[in-house]
Amino acid sequence: MFQTYEPVSDISFAGKHLPLLRAELKKQNLDGFVVPHDDEYQNEYIPEYAERLMWATGFSGSAGAAVVTTDKAVMFTDGRYTLQVRQQADPDHFDYVSIEEQTPDAWLGENASKGARIGYDPMLHTMASVKKLRAAADKAGFELVAVSQNPIDDAWADQPARPMTPITPHQTKFAGKSSEEKRKEIAAAIKKAGADAALITAAPSIAWLFNIRGRDVARTPLPLSRAIINSDGSATLYAAPEKVDNSLPGFLGDDVDIRAEDDVAGALEKLGGGNAKIAVDPGLTPYKYVEALKNAGAELIELADPCALPRARKNETEIEGARNAHIRDGAAVTQFLHWIDTEAQGGDIDEITAAKKLEEFRTQSDDLRDISFDTISGAGSNGAICHYKVSTETNIKLDRGTLYLVDSGGQYPDGTTDITRTAPIGDPTDEMRDRFTRVLKGHIALARMKFPSGTTGHQLDAIARKPLWDAGLDYDHGTGHGVGSFLGVHEGPQRIAKAPNSQALYPGMILSNEPGFYKAGEFGIRIENLIVVTPATPVDGGEREMMSFETITLAPIDLKLVKAELLTTAERQWLNDYHAHVRKTLAPLVPSEISNWFENATRAI
Repeated sequence: MFQTYEPVSDISFAGKHLPLLRAELKKQNLDGFVVPHDDEYQNEYIPEYAERLMWATGFSGSAGAAVVTTDKAVMFTDGRYTLQVRQQADPDHFDYVSIEEQTPDAWLGENASKGARIGYDPMLHTMASVKKLRAAADKAGFELVAVSQNPIDDAWADQPARPMTPITPHQTKFAGKSSEEKRKEIAAAIKKAGADAALITAAPSIAWLFNIRGRDVARTPLPLSRAIINSDGSATLYAAPEKVDNSLPGFLGDDVDIRAEDDVAGALEKLGGGNAKIAVDPGLTPYKYVEALKNAGAELIELADPCALPRARKNETEIEGARNAHIRDGAAVTQFLHWIDTEAQGGDIDEITAAKKLEEFRTQSDDLRDISFDTISGAGSNGAICHYKVSTETNIKLDRGTLYLVDSGGQYPDGTTDITRTAPIGDPTDEMRDRFTRVLKGHIALARMKFPSGTTGHQLDAIARKPLWDAGLDYDHGTGHGVGSFLGVHEGPQRIAKAPNSQALYPGMILSNEPGFYKAGEFGIRIENLIVVTPATPVDGGEREMMSFETITLAPIDLKLVKAELLTTAERQWLNDYHAHVRKTLAPLVPSEISNWFENATRAI
């Protein structure tokens, strides 16, 4: 089993740990400290040693921040974690703020005392975030202090060690391009920007650029490291020596030097001393590195991570790999849905048992390397918590008359999967079926979209929400996120969300299509497939070529929850065609003993 179910935190963390943190603040002559969720690599999912926000607050979500002062503490989370944060961060110690309404810097700008010394760790904050903090400091009159030692690290007595897992090659048969080809492409972008070199600090970009993977982060095959790539395509990879074996230099080739990660500071000083022009991403680069380059005399060129967009635009090998991964994954999920529809209908199965059963089906594939995130196995009211994580403390039964929501995925060498299905336990109510069908209508609307070049995900988001909006309903998360190729299950820069996003969609990008509905305290609904942006093609009678989406996730959508009378003819046709494709593709992999159930689950309506 990849996933464990013991609680990683509890509501007592704040009461136990805030006094320890405040004692360290006093030692450093600080009146407050900003605690982001991010680690030194700006990862979403982070190693255990970097769970500083969880240690200080008890909140275990993958996004959030806190501000801790000598007499006050505030938690900032988005709509996905509205319920969870109140369960984990003790209200006797924390106030709660929606980060969509007020960011930590904005809160400090309104609440920090004049002359107060507010600390931040320059390895955990980027150039862009420090700029916002400084603006807040100017507004409120407080002093912004870059700490040389994170006070949480000093206060955290049993902080886990940093991971030192081996760096492994990611073969070209999966990557589709050699590292040399990629480095030439990125070098051209660096040269075009007028830079001599680029500092790459994002672990997914380094993994993609050098065709390497690792196990430093659970659920995401990342080797934590740094890199400098020059405008001629040569590069230096900075990684802990413990992660590098004798085969890696030969795999990377003569144009890639390998140095210890601790050597980054000296390399930046040398670049600055040579008055080099260095490209840095203001939204990803640790501010400590930015200051080191500036102080050494380098000329900084602000450039969005040059690997991010090429990484998002999957090549044909990666797309075909994703299709194949989803076939294997879909067969496992289909067997699980059969199990839910039969063995789990009696009301005696709990969320942990169900999550373990799903992982058991997935591990029947020898290609599975990990799950792509901890399975969201939510029964009844827990299904209404968007990013619910089941533990032995929260585990409940799949009771009859409720809905069960399961959001899960796998990491395979040829692709990363992410799928959500909602299933009734017993007979669903008319309200459940109505809400499910509205979510399905939005899902279908997005899946069927045609759109011109230059369209952003932000422009498409409302398409998936309209059937819910028509009934005065909505959901508080994005409709779609980018997905990596044997990398992060959440990958930018593309997304489909209400929040403005200027990134245009390009062929080869993989995104999720996951509208939902959540009735607090009762049930949650989400239908999620992954989709690939297809090249633009002519439209009969049209004047512009249009791009569209190819759905690559394959598993039945529960027809017992569908009110067919609410579907248009076109929507019904899409659902029937999708199920026909699922049935044809997965039939060779589905065990014969469930074939009758499978035929019925994918029947035309």
